Amino acid sequence: MDVYLNGEYMPMEEARIPVLDRGFMFGDGVYEVIPVYARRPFRMRDHLQRLQHSLDGIRLPNPHSVEEWEAILETMIAPLSLDDHYLYLHITRGVARRDHPFPNPPVPPTVFVMSSPLTHPSAEQVTQGVACITVQDNRWLRCDIKAISLLPNVLMRQASVDAGCGEAILIRDDSFLTEGSASNIFLVKDGVLLAPPKDHLMLPGITYDVMLELAASHGIPSQIRKIMKEELFSADELLLTSSTREVMAITSVDGRPIGNGKPGPIFEQLYGLYQTFKREVMRK
Repeated sequence: MDVYLNGEYMPMEEARIPVLDRGFMFGDGVYEVIPVYARRPFRMRDHLQRLQHSLDGIRLPNPHSVEEWEAILETMIAPLSLDDHYLYLHITRGVARRDHPFPNPPVPPTVFVMSSPLTHPSAEQVTQGVACITVQDNRWLRCDIKAISLLPNVLMRQASVDAGCGEAILIRDDSFLTEGSASNIFLVKDGVLLAPPKDHLMLPGITYDVMLELAASHGIPSQIRKIMKEELFSADELLLTSSTREVMAITSVDGRPIGNGKPGPIFEQLYGLYQTFKREVMRK
């Protein structure tokens, strides 16, 4: 058993999606990613709540209750040999004649779940940090929906790869920071951890919440507010976070060093706190 597809568990190579699926035709669907540590999904209810927000945002009824989702995911986890991995959930509006309006009457949604190994930042990335570039955030205005139509994110992430960098930092209207192409971005100035506000222009990350919780519980001052583009280059530190990349230091942006060009003390503290949190909370 490798995947779950529309009520059945099966090997990946046997999974088939009709070509008229609206996810294939229109990118009409949403997804969610849930990290699993020591065979335990991390903050499953929070992730399922975010999934519900995305489904509500595209007016697609949730095909399962929270309890049904939990049963599906636990069944996916049970036979796996890996302790650490992530679960990918993918729901589309289903199979119908190619037409832009919603199918009427509605058709059954397509529900797909798979597991993939969870990789951690390398020792070099932890000690040296990563370089980033800034790019124009030219996405739509509902970035809080975790939509499967990720072409802008793909192009921006590839731009960072082409530049030999680890991530693209998205700037809206050539003015303010929103997030990374596949991460959230934090800024540190004068010992204060700054985070962009959760709104329709960014995806509210679960690890974003963890960082702010760790800062609050360990005496690191934090502030949620709009961060302007020019503040990036005068920051003492920059950090990126995501469920799969955890927390990493950004040591240069557009070829310019951040701070002294090395991971800073707030990163080192938060990285250590996150590893402790992972060991004492996520794995238990």
